[in-house]
Amino acid sequence: MTEISRKIKLVTQQSILDDVPPAHEGFPMRAWSIRVFILGPNGEELPATVFDKVIYKLHPTFPNPTRILKKPPFLIEEKGWGEFDMNLVLHAIDKGGDHNIQHDLNFQKNKYESIHTVTFTNPRPNLLKQLALSGPVPGADAAPEENGVARKDKRKNDGEERSKKKSRSEKSGSVTFDMEKLADGLQKLEEEDLLKVVQMVHDHKTSETYVKNDVEQGEFHVDLYTLPDHLVKMLWKFVNDAGVVG
Repeated sequence: MTEISRKIKLVTQQSILDDVPPAHEGFPMRAWSIRVFILGPNGEELPATVFDKVIYKLHPTFPNPTRILKKPPFLIEEKGWGEFDMNLVLHAIDKGGDHNIQHDLNFQKNKYESIHTVTFTNPRPNLLKQLALSGPVPGADAAPEENGVARKDKRKNDGEERSKKKSRSEKSGSVTFDMEKLADGLQKLEEEDLLKVVQMVHDHKTSETYVKNDVEQGEFHVDLYTLPDHLVKMLWKFVNDAGVVG
């Protein structure tokens, strides 16, 4: 299972409306607003594009207390005199599920921030693409070149060797690996299992391993012939257990 966590910041601002009579004695009317951001690797505020809508559930005394905002920073602006706890539902893109946050609306400061951790489980390609804008995702740290060597040059150097490998099965101990069957099996995996494969490659790759995570296209590329033996064993067992090897 792949889990990616991000910090979500809520920025609340409020001010007294001097030109509006108080609703109750000692409780002046105030204008307040809330914005939603995702934090980057250095704590910078970034557009929370991992969500396609935020649902604010206000106090039931508000007209239409359920408010839906569909564009970052998911700004809500209201007026009122009372403090209350509200529930926010952050709806992730690409079927990433709902994430609930409890928020304390209070008037102790004119501006205050609260930070919450949201965890995305087995994110699909489009969600992965947006998550990559705010921090690392599995496999995304690989360079588009093969360990600093131009892809074309490396393919030229080891093309003959791979050609020989493709004409036979690979053996390690008493287990035989048919690399073409392994490649075919990987392509037949369900999306959830593919995410597990990406994580396995990310965790066990070596400096000789060629991987490329094409975030723009939502694709992950790996050269099986550059994987270490123990990782090939793991992947071979994985596809066999999944029942996708012919």
